[in-house]
Amino acid sequence: MKNFLAISILSITALVSCQNVQSAKSSKANSASINLSDNQLMDKVQSDALRYFWDFAEPHSFLGRERYHEDDIYPDNDKHVVTTGGSGFGLMTILVGVDRKFIPRKEAVKRLTHIADFLEKADRFHGAWPHWINGETGKVVPFGKKDNGGDLVETAFLVQGIICVREYFKNGNEEEKQLAAKMDKLWKGVEWNWYTKGGQKVLYWHWSPTYAWEMNFPLEGYNECLITYVMAASSPDYSIDYDTYNKGWTRNGTYTTDRTKYGLPLFVKHNYAEEFGGPLFWSQYSYLGLDPRDLSDKYVKSYWDLNRNHVLIDYKYCLENPYKFKGYSDKYWGLTAGYTRNKDGSVGYAAHQPMKEDFGVITPTAALSSMPYTPKESLAFLRFLYTEKQNFIGQAGPYDATSINYNDWFTPRYLAIDQGTITPMIENYRTGLLWNLFMNAPEIRTGLKKIGFKSAKHHID
Repeated sequence: MKNFLAISILSITALVSCQNVQSAKSSKANSASINLSDNQLMDKVQSDALRYFWDFAEPHSFLGRERYHEDDIYPDNDKHVVTTGGSGFGLMTILVGVDRKFIPRKEAVKRLTHIADFLEKADRFHGAWPHWINGETGKVVPFGKKDNGGDLVETAFLVQGIICVREYFKNGNEEEKQLAAKMDKLWKGVEWNWYTKGGQKVLYWHWSPTYAWEMNFPLEGYNECLITYVMAASSPDYSIDYDTYNKGWTRNGTYTTDRTKYGLPLFVKHNYAEEFGGPLFWSQYSYLGLDPRDLSDKYVKSYWDLNRNHVLIDYKYCLENPYKFKGYSDKYWGLTAGYTRNKDGSVGYAAHQPMKEDFGVITPTAALSSMPYTPKESLAFLRFLYTEKQNFIGQAGPYDATSINYNDWFTPRYLAIDQGTITPMIENYRTGLLWNLFMNAPEIRTGLKKIGFKSAKHHID
C-alpha cells in the first residue's frame, strides 16, 4: 500500500510539475507567437509535429512509436512498440522536414535507409507487416489476441509513405538512389491479392499464422481504407482486379447515398456514421498521398467535394454544438479518433465524431490535418492554439486531446497515427508535395485507371 501511495503521489507531482512548466513556457511563447504570419505558424506546427518522428522515434528502428506520453513516470513505457501505419505517415513527415530544410537531407537519407533495412528484416506475413512491431527485434507485437499477423490496412498506410520516399529520392545521388531502390523492393513484396482469402472479390484486413482468417474483417467502404484498394490495384506482381474493388469496396455500387447534412451532400454511406460522415481521419489517412483534387470514379463525381463536405459538416456541427459544450467555436473545433477524457477524469480512447461520440473533447489533428479542405477554418484553429492555448502544446506539437469544456483539460500524450497526418496534410495544402510525389508513381496511375478512377490533373483517364 505504501509503495502504491508513493507511486500515486509521484504521478500527481510529475503531472502537476509538467503542467506548471508548460504554463510558464506558454506565457513566454504566447507573446512570441501572436505576431506570426500564417506561413510562420504553419512552419511552426509542421516542425513541432516532425519532432515526434525525428526526436522521439523508437531508438533502434527509427520508426514511429505507437505513443509517447510526457506524463509517464516510467520513461520506457511502450518505448519499443512501433506502429506501421503511423510510421508511414512519419516517412512523409520526414520528407516535408527535408523539403523545408527543418532537418538535413543527408541525415534524413541515412535514417530512412536504416528504416528500410529494418523493415526488410522485420516480420512479414505474405508481404504485409503487422500493426505493431518490436523496434528492437523486428518481431510482431500482437495488437490483440488474434491480431498477431499481417495487417493489410496498416501496411497500405506504410506503403503510401514508402512510395513517396522512393519518388522523392529516385533521381538523387548514388546513396539516395540506393535508398529509393530499397523502398521499391519493400513495397513490391506485399502480396495484396493473397488477402482476398482464396480469391474472394474483397480484401481482408487481417491474416494470422496462428488464427488464419478468424478476424474475418472484409474491407468494405466507406471508411479510411480506400488506399488499401489503390495500393492493391497498383501492385506490379500481386494486383487485384476491378471486380474486387467494385464488389468489395463499393459493395457493387450500393455504398452511395443522396443524403445531405447542413445542405452538403455526403456522396457515400460512411460506415456506421451515415448522418454526419464519421470521424475526420476518414478524410485524411487515405489522402496523405492519394490526391483528391480532380479525382473521380464511377460512383463519386468528386472526391474533393466528398472530403471537403465531410470536414465542413464536422465544423458546422461543432458550431451548432447540440450538447452545449463550453469552448466549441469557429476557432476551436474538430472531432476525430484519439485520446479522450473519461467521466472519472482519467484518459481513455474514443472515435470522436458528431453526436455519436462527442464528449466535449477536441483533437487538434482533426482541424489541422483538414487544412487542404478548409484552410480558413483550420488556420483559425491553428492561430487560436498557438496564441491563446499554448498549454495545449507540448514538445512535439499540439497534444492529442484537449477540452476547454473541462477547465482547459488536456492529456500530455501523443499518438503516431494522429500526429503523423499534421505535417503532410498542411504541406499538401501549401505545395501539394506528397500528393504530387505519390501520384507521380507510374504504378499508382496504372492502378487507379484499372479500378476506374480519373484525374485530368495527373493524366489518368
